[in-house]
Amino acid sequence: MTTKLLKGSCHCGTVKFEVRTAVTPAIRCNCSLCRRKGILMSPPFDQNELKILSGEEALSTYQFNTRVAKHFFCKHCGVHPFLQSPKGPKFWRVNIGCLQGVDPFALEVGLVDGASL
Repeated sequence: MTTKLLKGSCHCGTVKFEVRTAVTPAIRCNCSLCRRKGILMSPPFDQNELKILSGEEALSTYQFNTRVAKHFFCKHCGVHPFLQSPKGPKFWRVNIGCLQGVDPFALEVGLVDGASL
């Protein structure tokens, strides 16, 4: 897995960030929330690889079921740029659709069984 420093943002541009991650293998999650959001996620990375450049005050967190995973979203546009997986703080993922210069439709996609977590 090759990691690169990538820039990203929510839809309205309030939340801007940098992340060092690979984009493949990209995955979709089948949990009830991710199924509805339809996002394509990066492989997991350590929380230290994510740096919020601006808009941290505009982020809200949504948690459900076991309340272990943290789904972050912009309060203004509703886009979910990243999440902390239920596996813990060393397992963050970024919404590939929020990354500059990455075409999420050009990537092969796998599936993670989040519905069973």
